[in-house]
Amino acid sequence: MTALQQNVSSPAEISFAAARLRQAVQDKELSPNDVLAVFDVWAKSLDDRELDEIPGIVFLRMWLRRGTLEPIIARELGPNALNAGWSDSGRARCRAFPLGVVGHWPAANVEIQPLLSMTCALLGGNASLVRIPRSLAALTQPLIDRLVRSDPEGILTSRIFMAAFEHGRRDLHEAMAQAVDGAMIWGGQEAVLQVRALPFPHWARLAVFGPRISVAAMDAAAWSDLQERESWCRRLARDVWQFDQQACSSPQVLFLERDSNRSSAEFVQFLRRAFESENQAHPRRTIPAGLTSAITLARASWLLQDSTHSAVFPLSPDWTLLLGSGSDIPQPTQGKTLTVLEVDNLLEPVSKFDGNVQTLGLGVSDTEKEREITRTAGKKGVDRIVKLGRMHVFVPPWDGSDLIRPMVRMVRHVSSLD
Repeated sequence: MTALQQNVSSPAEISFAAARLRQAVQDKELSPNDVLAVFDVWAKSLDDRELDEIPGIVFLRMWLRRGTLEPIIARELGPNALNAGWSDSGRARCRAFPLGVVGHWPAANVEIQPLLSMTCALLGGNASLVRIPRSLAALTQPLIDRLVRSDPEGILTSRIFMAAFEHGRRDLHEAMAQAVDGAMIWGGQEAVLQVRALPFPHWARLAVFGPRISVAAMDAAAWSDLQERESWCRRLARDVWQFDQQACSSPQVLFLERDSNRSSAEFVQFLRRAFESENQAHPRRTIPAGLTSAITLARASWLLQDSTHSAVFPLSPDWTLLLGSGSDIPQPTQGKTLTVLEVDNLLEPVSKFDGNVQTLGLGVSDTEKEREITRTAGKKGVDRIVKLGRMHVFVPPWDGSDLIRPMVRMVRHVSSLD
């Protein structure tokens, strides 16, 4: 069998691979149930200590489970979609059919994203032509090797080709675009605009997930609750640690509602211990020099900027808490750097959101207050509002959009005898 991941150097290689993938889709129909059967085996094979250091690997295993995906398939494609059946729609019936070959342009800063993106297209019966950033090629290989072993009959692997090449090879990007019927595009503003400008066929469908940031918020009653405080801090620390705070769903700032009867200093100490525990459980093995510089600069700039500012951090650049007040979202540093800002009312920062906030993680004890925050956040462009600790749960809608349905055609059939 041809290796699923290859270093590609010419447009002809991509064109040849795309033609093979398109033929695989035409030769045999693939139901979501067929895909899930392979995903189940693949998920079990990823439960391997050798893979534990890959950021997001636990999440990938959870995503691949049947229990996660079956409800998503039913919601997006219809109640009978699991076995590629038709669903009634008034006097007609509807069924999902694949687009054909779906191209994937994942962001290079989320290690498991090439695979997550690929799975969305496969669930729709498509083939996947995936561009692998060179920086992720070595990390992706052991995950793909386990997929190959989990799929001895080639049910899915016959529909996958992963092309590793440098970002600057426009000729290879163009060859990919010309060969696909749909595309899932992820990444920063510049990368997204460059991919969208490629020569896609006029019929190709594009699903774009551009750069955004995420925010956490807690009301006074939640963070001052002595029984729940430690649990809230652990949840927030887990959200910060996953994906090294580089994902769009990673919290960059925590807005903390003031309590007139209690200082937040005690809460910060609980948060500090949660960060220390998370760092001990999931220590950073290496850190790029540029990120170390950015973290050091962020710490110094914060402390010199305002006399009311303070910070908590170890001598190393492993994690950082920047403490202050205000309702504006600061420029993200990432690298497990969380800015904690006190506000009088959580609606202050939420009402300033400008559409760039993807996920709002909440710890709110008052149900009516949470409903008001949710209504305001929804109007201000937030797509996901979840409990702290669940900010990375990869369940559609994602960025306000479905993940499987955009890469299928919903065919409507009205009987000629009706």
